[in-house]
Amino acid sequence: MTLLETLRAWAHRLKRDGVTLWFAYRHPNTPLLAKALCVIVVAYALSPIDLIPDFIPVLGYLDDVILLPMLIWPAIQLVPEQVLAECRLKAAEWMEREGRKPRSQWGVVFVVVVWAAVAWAVWHYAIEPFRGL
Repeated sequence: MTLLETLRAWAHRLKRDGVTLWFAYRHPNTPLLAKALCVIVVAYALSPIDLIPDFIPVLGYLDDVILLPMLIWPAIQLVPEQVLAECRLKAAEWMEREGRKPRSQWGVVFVVVVWAAVAWAVWHYAIEPFRGL
């Protein structure tokens, strides 16, 4: 298997696991902590906008390559095996039938809230102290 094929397979699994968590947070046998983490991961992973836009060189893709796997992995670990297997099957069926991942409007809200918090922090801690000088 070439490096490109390996990366494509990894990206496909990552996308599938994002959809898997979408099903897992709705599953009645998923523990509360896992559901909470699933909601955060799904809101971001399935959001139509990114925390760091992809048009920003290098940084735009780092959130997809580093941040998402760092969020998906612990969420997957917290979901019970039988629930995970069932949700992975549902995710595979969804992606085959729909040909795309679902969208999360909560993800847009999450990203906008993070942007607003960063803008407030920059204003409050970096700009405001120097206004009186």
